[in-house]
Amino acid sequence: MHRALITGGTAGIGAAFARAFAGRGSALVLVARDPDRLEESAAQLRREHGVDVETIVADLADRDAQQRVADRLESDTDPVDVLVNNAGFSVRAGLLDEDLTPHDLGFEVMIRAVLKLGGAAGRGMSRRGRGWIINVGSVSALVTQNNYSAIKAWVGNYSESLGVQLAGTGVQVTALMPGWVRTEFHSRAGIKGSSIPGVLWLDADRLVEDCLRDVARGRPVSVPSKRWKLISAVLRTTPRGLVARLSALLSHRRNREK
Repeated sequence: MHRALITGGTAGIGAAFARAFAGRGSALVLVARDPDRLEESAAQLRREHGVDVETIVADLADRDAQQRVADRLESDTDPVDVLVNNAGFSVRAGLLDEDLTPHDLGFEVMIRAVLKLGGAAGRGMSRRGRGWIINVGSVSALVTQNNYSAIKAWVGNYSESLGVQLAGTGVQVTALMPGWVRTEFHSRAGIKGSSIPGVLWLDADRLVEDCLRDVARGRPVSVPSKRWKLISAVLRTTPRGLVARLSALLSHRRNREK
């Protein structure tokens, strides 16, 4: 039986991963900041799927909390076979803002914590000769809107680099790059999404199933849905000047939604 550790495992894509693994009979380790919501999610998964669910209350913006989760990933007691680095949030602060606090929080949760936990998981899993690491990035990594785009570009590059370093160990790394997903992520960030065509929205549970199929096939990058695969392919081959113009247009439309 596998055991999957999921950061940000009580909402959005993280909760969809938790449901998917629990539905397969896998034990879970859920990591989240809110203890009440964490226990509520764990109780529901235990009740509906009959699986073991361990919880870790941790704010991954805190380095001591990062270390506690990293220690759990390296432990050989009830070892973790799957890591889903999912915790994250939108960083909408401007790149010219004097106050760097939102950027620092983004770096801690979506870069340093991902690096810390990925390294810990890689060491523990490679020692045991098997494991899967899924790092949740975004198609926004292919545009140049803001620091969130830059952070997710790092996640994608890091994920593929980690996969190279773990080659031959039995540990596989996949970067999940979704487009727009119908979760509370956007509402938390104050993004209405009214300007986004309905056809571009993805369902979180379907997205996760697509990702897990790509993981099973050994793919280093998973872009769920044919439409987002096409969009990603176009963005990767579009001249950077045109990408910058598109990014400016997207940013302008998003700012109008505030």
